[in-house]
Amino acid sequence: MLSRVPLIAEAWDAGGLYHVGAFPGTAWAEWNGRYRDVIRSFVRGDPGIIGQVCSCIAGSADLYQNDGKLPANSIIFVTCHDGFTLSDLVSYDAKHNEANGEASRDGSNDNLSWNCGAEGETDDPAIIGLRLRQARNFMAILLISQGVPMLLAGDEILRSQRGNNNAFCQDNALSWMDWHLSVDALDMLRFVREMIALRKRHASLRHRRFLTGRPANGQSYPDVAWHGERLDDPAWHDPSARFFAFTIAGRGPGESMLHIVFNMNVDTRDAELPVLDGRGWRRIADTAAQPPQDIVPDVETARMERHACWVEARSVVILESC
Repeated sequence: MLSRVPLIAEAWDAGGLYHVGAFPGTAWAEWNGRYRDVIRSFVRGDPGIIGQVCSCIAGSADLYQNDGKLPANSIIFVTCHDGFTLSDLVSYDAKHNEANGEASRDGSNDNLSWNCGAEGETDDPAIIGLRLRQARNFMAILLISQGVPMLLAGDEILRSQRGNNNAFCQDNALSWMDWHLSVDALDMLRFVREMIALRKRHASLRHRRFLTGRPANGQSYPDVAWHGERLDDPAWHDPSARFFAFTIAGRGPGESMLHIVFNMNVDTRDAELPVLDGRGWRRIADTAAQPPQDIVPDVETARMERHACWVEARSVVILESC
């Protein structure tokens, strides 16, 4: 009766057991806690982890492939019912659980978060803008990664628990959805909706098997190629690196290629672009752009003239072949 039912494990417990990548059998999918931690670290600006980030985005083959598992066994996420919401992840450096009645001793102290310059609510437009960009960065990375994305309900509308990362006991406005959406919440909802649509359009973001770095299905290009600011130089082992890119080939006839660039440095960088036979690139998403230009229908964008593109600080850029 249960042979066709998808089973998902939270492969750790409060006692310290941690079986991510080691849960027995291929019938189970797992919450990929390592993906969460690595992507949080990268987006907040931790240097020298490019190799780990690339592994996570490519489906975590190092965790799953040797046991006969597939990318679908990896449930990828940035936030879940435990811990900070996405809005709080970019707004607080520390938990604020005083309302739970345990003197804030409950909840995790290791959140891998960054408040972007002020703890909690602020009216500073620069900090607010950076937080919105960081939220878009997290969503963009999650929705271009191999594996099965899991979103926490409310992240798409920037739901906050005011820094409470253990709100199970708060059956009140602190944890409820507020459906009176602000302009920022509506912009985020549109961005997430369009990112999901982009993922659905591109089968290359949903490979059933792990990427190989070699051409597949008669394609001229490898299924994935990794880069840094210069092509084919991803700086996997550079202890200061906060920048990388990858090119992913279409899986079927007529499917466009994607070139995705990630810059978590504090300054703008210029990235080389692959030269395609008879084709070029157009920019379809840029988390540094103001809504609604942060993600646009491909019919609205022109082919880029340069074989390089400027990538703003702390941003993700998605290019599509044309």
